[in-house]
Amino acid sequence: MARCGWVGDDPEYRRYHDEEWGRPLHGDRALFEKLALEGFQAGLSWITILRRRPTFRAAFRQFDIDAVAEFGDDDVARLMGDAGIIRNRAKVEATISNARVTRALVTADPGALDRLVWSFAPPPRSHRPATLGDIPAVTPEATELSRALKKLGYRFVGPTTMYALMQSAGLVDDHVAGCHRAER
Repeated sequence: MARCGWVGDDPEYRRYHDEEWGRPLHGDRALFEKLALEGFQAGLSWITILRRRPTFRAAFRQFDIDAVAEFGDDDVARLMGDAGIIRNRAKVEATISNARVTRALVTADPGALDRLVWSFAPPPRSHRPATLGDIPAVTPEATELSRALKKLGYRFVGPTTMYALMQSAGLVDDHVAGCHRAER
């Protein structure tokens, strides 16, 4: 079965590509999780995060926004001792801070994070990328999403990270021509 070239032979990567990557993702909790995981991925390969995702979910209480927003120093220490996640203090603290920003955003207006993220979805392309080289690392929409989130106080949401989120959460369809998912 033809897939995008980044998938390779790893069964977990294949499953992720076939079942998740590029499918529209909605919901404040789901998008908060995606923001957190994409932030942890910065500087690493996605497969590293994907393989650790079950441990991340357990460590961050299934990315329950209210629960993570209540994390304190003891939780930071617990997370820094958890070899099953990426033990980067700046990323751990950013995830907790981002949960607090998200909680403030969605408490008064449920769905606000979802609407905000999706408001930056570009119009569909007129043609599918032919190769991985045709896919940009950053777009104007990703840059604007990054700016909007940073203005609210989010961290680890740079333009490249936001474009990766846009790809994985289905705001853009970057399955290359010939990929079996491109045919749908």
